[in-house]
Amino acid sequence: MQEILNLLRVASESRQAELSEADQEKIQRIYQWQLATLEHAKNTSVEDFQPAVKSLYNYLTCTAQSDSTARRFATSMITEIPEQYRAFNSLTDWFKCIDYVIQRAPVFGEETFPMSKLFVFYMFSPSGNSLFMLQEFNSLLTQVLRTWCTFLDSSDSKSVLNPNQAVPATEGWLSPAAQEELCLEQSLNFQNHNNPEMPYWGFSSYNDFFHRQLDLEQYRPLPEDDSDKVVVSANDGTVYRISRDVKRCDEFWNKGQPYSLLDMLGGTSNNPTPTPEELIEPFIGGDVMQSFLSGADYHRWHAPISGKVIRAQVIEGMTFSELISEGLDLSAGTDSQVYQAMVNTRGLVIIESDQGHGLVAVIPIGITEISSISLSITEGQRVEKGQELGYFSYGGSTLALVFQKDMVASFTAQEAPEDAEFPACKCTNNCSADQGCLRVRGEIARLK
Repeated sequence: MQEILNLLRVASESRQAELSEADQEKIQRIYQWQLATLEHAKNTSVEDFQPAVKSLYNYLTCTAQSDSTARRFATSMITEIPEQYRAFNSLTDWFKCIDYVIQRAPVFGEETFPMSKLFVFYMFSPSGNSLFMLQEFNSLLTQVLRTWCTFLDSSDSKSVLNPNQAVPATEGWLSPAAQEELCLEQSLNFQNHNNPEMPYWGFSSYNDFFHRQLDLEQYRPLPEDDSDKVVVSANDGTVYRISRDVKRCDEFWNKGQPYSLLDMLGGTSNNPTPTPEELIEPFIGGDVMQSFLSGADYHRWHAPISGKVIRAQVIEGMTFSELISEGLDLSAGTDSQVYQAMVNTRGLVIIESDQGHGLVAVIPIGITEISSISLSITEGQRVEKGQELGYFSYGGSTLALVFQKDMVASFTAQEAPEDAEFPACKCTNNCSADQGCLRVRGEIARLK
């Protein structure tokens, strides 16, 4: 047992408990998947790597473009995994698999987040944890992920939706099994599911399917109470945390992961265009509600109130990063998602209430894989409650709402129980906000 705990790092501060049998089995599955992926990719030549992969490879290997500190972390990272769980005996093996993954779309029924499976052990090793926090490494890794995103935006990627192009679909992401699992009848494109001329239902790419639009009026109607004091959910998901009286600045990297508004709202030099202090100050002492979106959730996000957009930007940050103090996280970072609200790539949309209630910040945050953030609105634009603000491309995600001090009278939504299991796509109408289950445009709070 201790050997498995040492697989990635010494036992953490906050999670001294032994790994469960289920976690041990998951470690074995990830390891076997890594071996199988390497078998597929083993004949790839370094010279044939995608340009972005080659740039990252050169940065971490002995070339004129390398960084000695990063190279030390990377080479040590490989050897810190015990041999019986070490699928990759060199950085070249690891990079062959990265190059292989980014030229393919996820296949329904297989590993949904393959990049996470390649990184999960290594980002938790002592040297890997340091490597994944380096700014230049993250910049180069972001270019790799963008290359993958470009492929997933292309028409070539849609073949996984309906591999044999049968109508109705029998395989892939449009198959009956996927329809049931993902509640695809809620998608606007479902109207095309029996159209022989549209084997892909009109989806132009895998990403077009991933951030598919729903029939909102039927499946996500606004509350019957249209009072300006009603706040609606910005997204589908599960409530992860609600914090009140949040500080301007806090040590968010510590145990417990407190929120730090200065960092969260992009008021530091890490943001090339820092958020002005006058936009941060009203939120000091305010409230944060953060929620998690699984890969199966609806990945568009909407305005929680009506008002004017006074800030709209994407803040570039880390991609894969986690807190060692949170312990072994086989999901590659979701246990660190509060911390990631301060450091990961994220959007920032601040809306000023029409009715003088104050400011609400909508912060979509990418965690794992690509999670490309696209804004659908611009600064100065007026938005209606429930109107789309933007969307995530393929990847895991979390979203935080930050409310100005003394703005919220009470939260309808509450944190989900630790053992909660909600249908990610919210097929049924028994999704209850007071039990931690969110449906976009459903009531989550009341203003004063």
